Amino acid sequence: MTVAGHRHERVAEEILHELGIMVAGELKDPRIEALVTITEVRVTPDLKHARVFVSVMGSEAEQKSTIRGLFAAVGYIRHELTERIQLRRAPEIHFILDHSEEYGRRIEDLLRQTKNPPLK
Repeated sequence: MTVAGHRHERVAEEILHELGIMVAGELKDPRIEALVTITEVRVTPDLKHARVFVSVMGSEAEQKSTIRGLFAAVGYIRHELTERIQLRRAPEIHFILDHSEEYGRRIEDLLRQTKNPPLK
């Protein structure tokens, strides 16, 4: 593949970086107060859609509230992305709650239990 064939991957990395900065301090929505981490960004090759995977430490209610806050800020986020990354048009952003960290922790716990079975 040519260098132009990987452009969407480079744009995804830039979006990940810029969203991390925005979530860390620029977004003032009170619903985005929990510990939020942007874990991955996947952009379609035509640069029209971006799936942003978000990990939120907190209760299920805090997670849902944070996702709602991010969706509410999507206009500001898209505007800022066009300015910072110098895109003609920012992709449509779709936030997806990422449960991979919880899933990994659960697997580690299960593996730990098989190594050290409880005494009966």
